[in-house]
Amino acid sequence: MTIAVGDTLPTLTIKTNGAKGPEDLNTGDFFKGRKVVLFAVPGAFTPGCSNTHMPGFVINADAILEKADAIACMAVNDAFVMDAWQKDQNAEHITMLADGNAEFAKALGLELDATGGGMGIRSKRFALIANNGVVEYLGVDEKGVEKSSAETVLGKL
Repeated sequence: MTIAVGDTLPTLTIKTNGAKGPEDLNTGDFFKGRKVVLFAVPGAFTPGCSNTHMPGFVINADAILEKADAIACMAVNDAFVMDAWQKDQNAEHITMLADGNAEFAKALGLELDATGGGMGIRSKRFALIANNGVVEYLGVDEKGVEKSSAETVLGKL
């Protein structure tokens, strides 16, 4: 079942890139008591994610952070890849969430089976706004980035 507006985000442990390497991140703690914009991509360094999706959030980070407490990007990649992609994209204002085993994507009901293309289980492309862990907006894109773009999210804040 896919998470919906009004639902509380699941609590589990994933990874983020810390100063000394990968660190545990408890999703319940991360989203608690603040408004967070979370966007997810099928894979770091992939063309659509690197050329279209992430740049919108980098360019609009200041405007988003005027209305939200944090921006996070999630992908089914490890924390080392997410750290390298963050640096490559100049995305220092974005918290990178490494969902290496697709556990968070599955808990959200937003996993993508890309095994046919040799990419395994990934996350669907989506964006959500969560206030104290409760979903206020969810936009899932089957193609393109219309519902999950930074511009769309900014309009929903």
